[in-house]
Amino acid sequence: METIRLEFQPDIKAKILELLSAFSSEELKIVQEDDEFVRTKNELDASLEKIHNGTAKFYSFEELDEILEKTISKYES
Repeated sequence: METIRLEFQPDIKAKILELLSAFSSEELKIVQEDDEFVRTKNELDASLEKIHNGTAKFYSFEELDEILEKTISKYES
């Protein structure tokens, strides 16, 4: 099966569901989005916007390694 995501105005929901009801449950399954999906999508959209507008902070592999080493040593004691 394939999955698509639809965004629509609330006033047409009944029409969309009526159209989709023409399909069997083997052909079509309606999946509700959960709060975690929406939260993750918002975080990713914000990160992407930072990349596009040039405000994102990027690290080299060496910088990342140094940050991780400091973090690990902080919690080892």
